[in-house]
Amino acid sequence: MKKNDYYYFLAKKKGYVSRAAFKLIQINERFYVIKRGYVVLDLGASPGGWSQVSRELVGDAGRVIAVDLNPLRIKGVEFVRGDIFSDDVVNRIRARVNEVDVIISDMAPKISGVSSWDHARSMELAERAEEMARIFLKERGHMVVKVFQGDMLRGFVRKLKKEFELVKVHKPKASKPSSSETYIICKRYIKNEENGENVEGSDEGQKEEEEQQS
Repeated sequence: MKKNDYYYFLAKKKGYVSRAAFKLIQINERFYVIKRGYVVLDLGASPGGWSQVSRELVGDAGRVIAVDLNPLRIKGVEFVRGDIFSDDVVNRIRARVNEVDVIISDMAPKISGVSSWDHARSMELAERAEEMARIFLKERGHMVVKVFQGDMLRGFVRKLKKEFELVKVHKPKASKPSSSETYIICKRYIKNEENGENVEGSDEGQKEEEEQQS
């Protein structure tokens, strides 16, 4: 309940529009996916907690472009309203930017209460985030995407490991323990025609970074 939610009240105190802001703060403190001067594409951004944090992290030298079906007004954030599955939204993003440093997605489906259905729908949204990475993410760029845990997760992670040098499944402290949500952190996108093979030595680089973060 909200009355017992530490992060809910902390968000109110610090001026964030949602407690989800702290999930991205904690992810970034551990994995350093967003830095000053970066261009960030925030998918399914409303109500805007992740956009607020991203804007703080990139500073005046960076940009944050937020996309959602629902209206969003965050100071300093560029907003594209529409369905991320539509070609029109892709074209309107492209009118603003050709490529981005980071793609973030805290998207989640409307909860049905049927875990298998909710998991499948969350994976559909995650797959779309990966498609958007293929369109907009620059080489060696990063991606953070939310999914609900389930039997499709392992295959999706295996696919991402062919496209990024480092892929980690991580649940930040700000995520509610009872929630099945988890986050996939993807670093250093391998931009080529197929995105089907890791570059030589990437497994060693992944092992080295994992050791540094442990």
